[in-house]
Amino acid sequence: MPMLVLSPRYTADSRTLRTAAVTAGWGVERLGGWRAPDRLRGRDVVLYGEPLFVEIIATRLGLAMLDAPAGWLPDLPERHLGRRIATSTLGEARAMAGPVFVKPADGRKGFEGAVYRNGTGLPPAGAQPDDTPVLVADPVTWEVEFRCFVLEGRVVTLSPYLREGELAQGEDGQWHSSPDETSQARDYAAQVLAEIDVPAGIVIDVGRIAGHGWAVVEANSAWGAGVYGCDPRRVLDVLARACVPRDRLTDGDAPWAVETLELDG
Repeated sequence: MPMLVLSPRYTADSRTLRTAAVTAGWGVERLGGWRAPDRLRGRDVVLYGEPLFVEIIATRLGLAMLDAPAGWLPDLPERHLGRRIATSTLGEARAMAGPVFVKPADGRKGFEGAVYRNGTGLPPAGAQPDDTPVLVADPVTWEVEFRCFVLEGRVVTLSPYLREGELAQGEDGQWHSSPDETSQARDYAAQVLAEIDVPAGIVIDVGRIAGHGWAVVEANSAWGAGVYGCDPRRVLDVLARACVPRDRLTDGDAPWAVETLELDG
């Protein structure tokens, strides 16, 4: 059976996935640090945690993590964007008059993806170099946003996560949407997946833009994505598919494999 390996940082999502893994009969281990114990080598390991933690452990264990590259979103057809999106640098973004939406291009949370005006609020050059790749986009109003965990090109579980920019979680702890809204999100995501290539295990966020309709918000690595109201058992299936022994990469998976890190020791 697979072994779910979690980062040392406790989060609600990691607890949820741990419970689902135990229920499914998986092994589970939460590491005490960012080094991979020798006993994990050769095991059917599935990783979940912060992106850098996952990439370090994957490198040490000879695993390839599947993800969409930084250019995946801006390269989508305009009909699936609903706004202008381009790659740029943080230095150029600081000089933009704005308002403009700016987020890290590599999916890291080095700073918050948000609407900025005149560069105000963006990390200074001393914290983030001018040549840091970013995505810049026209600000839009997202009426609702859905997280879709995708396995082999098909949505296997989805959940709303934001509504009018606020968490879509009710006082009862549930992530609410109407059956019709959920059906629309699933159908739209299926339409995107029928047209656009994605890794075999990935997260695609879709949402409805005011005055436009449904569009793609972004792609996220499954192995670091929030679960929200998604079925954690199906999330585990996607995590497992996004984690491949590097010596068993297929021709179909290889283009999506994150580069191995250069580590000391």
